[in-house]
Amino acid sequence: MAKNHTPSPPSTKRASTRVTTRTIQRNRVYMGRLWAEVDGTVRGVTKSRAADDQRAFRARMRESEMAKVAFLGLGVMGYPMAGHLAAKGHEVRVYNRTAAKAAAWSAQHGGATGATPAEAARDCDLVMACVGNDDDLRGVCTGAEGAFAGMKPGAVFVDHTTVSALVSREMAEAAREQGLGYVDAPVSGGQAGAENGVLTVMCGGTEADYAAAEPVIAAYAKACRRMGDVGAGQLTKMCNQIAIAGVVQGLSEALHFAEKAGLPISDVVDAISQGAAGSWQMANRYKTMEAGTYDFGFAVDWMRKDLGICLTTANETGASLPLTALVDQFYKEVQGMGGGRWDTSSLIARLRR
Repeated sequence: MAKNHTPSPPSTKRASTRVTTRTIQRNRVYMGRLWAEVDGTVRGVTKSRAADDQRAFRARMRESEMAKVAFLGLGVMGYPMAGHLAAKGHEVRVYNRTAAKAAAWSAQHGGATGATPAEAARDCDLVMACVGNDDDLRGVCTGAEGAFAGMKPGAVFVDHTTVSALVSREMAEAAREQGLGYVDAPVSGGQAGAENGVLTVMCGGTEADYAAAEPVIAAYAKACRRMGDVGAGQLTKMCNQIAIAGVVQGLSEALHFAEKAGLPISDVVDAISQGAAGSWQMANRYKTMEAGTYDFGFAVDWMRKDLGICLTTANETGASLPLTALVDQFYKEVQGMGGGRWDTSSLIARLRR
């Protein structure tokens, strides 16, 4: 007769091992999900994740990228640039020398204002500036009411003004002494580029400072690139202005020649723009140049300021810029015609006198 067999109780060790294994697996899944959201970025998300989960992840990612930003200077460039920051969801506080302009911006975009650069910059992650020249930049950065006095340690100052590389390095050193980051980030694209959020931005600064600034700059830029250490952005912008000066003068002479030869300008442009002569200036300015209207972009006064920086820096570096020097004098003639606020395509006006 067979003996009754009572099953042995399950091994506590084996059961414990199974529980531990399941716990580890659950923890791995949980940690994997956390890992997918580290630093506000979506990583390791599998293709099987439901579409609604993907949308939720993207929304949380966008929220995590929002910054507290100050914008100093609300001219024809700064006003729309600050507006794009607000439209993207950043918390924006603005400052302008003329307080009424800041109040108008606030009424339109819903952001706050600061009575001084320091007040606007207080507790912000990034402080952007777009002012007039070297002295204006020093004014908004330094002193008891300057932005540096109000910025928290570790915040980054981003200067979109076209200034000399020398003053950029000077301000960067002052920022570093106060535990702040600094990026020189001049822009190209003019008023239209600022209004449409498609500026090109040339940056100089440490990799860490650039990495902090670039996602916020993206609110109004179609292209943004680090060119090197502080000052490199300004030097690259000088290359940009040198190239534009020659192109606009060449275009002015071509259109003037077509007029004198009795050729229809629109037909000429349609023909030559398809080849090597084509340029952004030709595509976007020939009609207004033909009409003699010059209210569509960067002013002659500001172009002369920029070309002055180019020529001064060329003297310092030993670069030869004969065409730039000549075009600078042509713009001086345009100023003498009362065209200081005309856009840069007004070079053709001096040929038509």
